[in-house]
Amino acid sequence: MNIQRWIARREASWRQLDDLLNRAEKQGLNSLKTTEIKTLASLYRSVSADLARARTHHVGDVLIQDLQGLTSRSYSQIYQGSRRQDWQSVLAFYQYGFPAAVRASWVYIAIATVLFVTSGLIAWWYSWQDPSFMSLVLSPGFVAEVQESEELWTVSILGREPVASSAIMVNNIGVCFKAIFGGVAYFLPEVPIVTPPGGFTVFILVLNGLMIGSVATLVAQTDLAYDLWAFVFPHGSLELPAIFFAGGAGLLLARAILLPGNYRRIDALQVYGRQAAELVYGIVPMLVIAGIIEGFYSPSPFVPNLIKYATGSVLFLILITYCLYRPAKDV
Repeated sequence: MNIQRWIARREASWRQLDDLLNRAEKQGLNSLKTTEIKTLASLYRSVSADLARARTHHVGDVLIQDLQGLTSRSYSQIYQGSRRQDWQSVLAFYQYGFPAAVRASWVYIAIATVLFVTSGLIAWWYSWQDPSFMSLVLSPGFVAEVQESEELWTVSILGREPVASSAIMVNNIGVCFKAIFGGVAYFLPEVPIVTPPGGFTVFILVLNGLMIGSVATLVAQTDLAYDLWAFVFPHGSLELPAIFFAGGAGLLLARAILLPGNYRRIDALQVYGRQAAELVYGIVPMLVIAGIIEGFYSPSPFVPNLIKYATGSVLFLILITYCLYRPAKDV
């Protein structure tokens, strides 16, 4: 190979790549036009081949180092730039995409909320009318222990906050994912049948509502309501909406199967499944934050109850504001 002729023929491409890299490094990859980005990628491949050829023919350490520098800089811009764009997409989703998904699914989320709240009110009423009803929903031993000790069970978290926080996150995420996948079908270990689409989602929402309603009566009867709801407010402001969002996602999947409309069922699952997935992406961070709050902040004896109530109220208002937020172009 004639080294000088090869260098003369390839030098213009190296200079062009160097110019594009200088601009990208100073002003960012977004400063380049689409055609220039494609040219940069093409030149990167050709310079990588030139580097391999230069090493094979031992054209000189200086030239090899220059070509190595060009390939390293190109790799950094192309692949790290891609990673930056990925992170920008993630941030954009949590800034705009998730709130939009919540608004688009509000009917299903509202149905999930009504199922939960209605079952909670029913349990609350029945527990006052018939105290034995609580033992049907909650364990009899748990009810008896609270009535005898007149002390909240939440004190067990103190001293084991990291473990408790992790366990709470795992449990809550598990409940939400059961509610979501219950929109398709789910096998109940307690009952030897497979529920219809949405059946297990409804079961999860109603069961948790019955438990909350029964607990509400239990703590009211033992004069522990003020302390319990002070414990629940900070993390419940995120945890309960996350459960409602999960229920909405499950009902979306059930709708795709039961009421596909003009879609084929497989197409309906893709459409509504994508919408449900967007809810899931937002639910998980909410449950992680709620778990941290429940493990470390909610049970803290050093935080006055009024502050806990205020914290929960502020977090809930922030969540509502966030979900209703629309970028100016969408208003």
